Amino acid sequence: MRSKAAFSDSSRKEHDHSHDAHGHIHGVVDPSIFTTQKGIHAVKWSFLWLSATALFQVVIVLISGSVALLADTVHNIGDAFTAIPLWIAFTLVRRGPSRQFTYGYGRVEDLAGVTIVLTILSSAVIAGYQSIDRLLHPRAMEYLPMVAIASIIGFAGNEAVALFRLRVGKEIGSAALIADGHHARVDGLTSLAVLLGVAGAWLGYPMADPIVGLVITAVILHIVWTSGREVFKRLLDGVDPEVIEEIRHAVDNVQGVEDITDVRVRWIGHRLNAEVSIAVNPRYSVEEGHEIALEARHQLLHHLKYLSHVSIHVDPANAAGERHHSIDNHSHDDISSHSH
Repeated sequence: MRSKAAFSDSSRKEHDHSHDAHGHIHGVVDPSIFTTQKGIHAVKWSFLWLSATALFQVVIVLISGSVALLADTVHNIGDAFTAIPLWIAFTLVRRGPSRQFTYGYGRVEDLAGVTIVLTILSSAVIAGYQSIDRLLHPRAMEYLPMVAIASIIGFAGNEAVALFRLRVGKEIGSAALIADGHHARVDGLTSLAVLLGVAGAWLGYPMADPIVGLVITAVILHIVWTSGREVFKRLLDGVDPEVIEEIRHAVDNVQGVEDITDVRVRWIGHRLNAEVSIAVNPRYSVEEGHEIALEARHQLLHHLKYLSHVSIHVDPANAAGERHHSIDNHSHDDISSHSH
């Protein structure tokens, strides 16, 4: 019969130990709390910054009446408000697991990422449509100096927010926040397109505006592909192979582990959850197997930056692997022949 030692962050015991003359404690505070707070901080301040940038552009639009800048301003306002579902998602994640949602609300963060990817896609469609329309129906640009200044501010504001979101998103492992960073970069590119259109008009090349717009549309579609691929990969419980290898390497170095028979990992929001099955000497007691599992869990939490939950399953080496836990073909009174 398979013995099992499973440990999670919500039930971990506080323990002190040292490595190379330094001590640390796991289990006092869930690390996902800090990362979630970082995410909320990034979303909050980038929302305020983008709102201020868009407000300035609105004033310029009202003064100049520029259609090109109006479209750019609408994009920036949309980018500011995509932060709201992500803000809600990070807030829900802080609630932790419940009896109904036993893995917590981390998936809401991934759903927010899908919303952001779809918003980026809509930006590409709008930018492409406007570029083709201006290519077929050229229009003179007015108030060029004011439009240029507003475009520079729009580009600088969006790029600053993009860098901030991307940095924090990579720090905490949030695909949704990274996608939102790419969204800010998309709107920065839209502002850059307006600026290049102004430069073209100044130099006597009015067709530069729609041509640059089409080029930037292609760049946006590439961003949609890269961001969407990562977000949907996580929704389908996909992880990079390097993560599996890192887990195997960390557990393989634990004394007493004779084999690693199974590794399963999934992202839930910006945190990793792992299930690892190990084989130990069949002569070991349940308590000794538990101690080995505890050390394996510690090594994983120590080496994997985004890991917040680990379950370690312990089998005797002479009965390890799924083939030893399957039930042969059998039947019940009211159920036809089957196996487990």
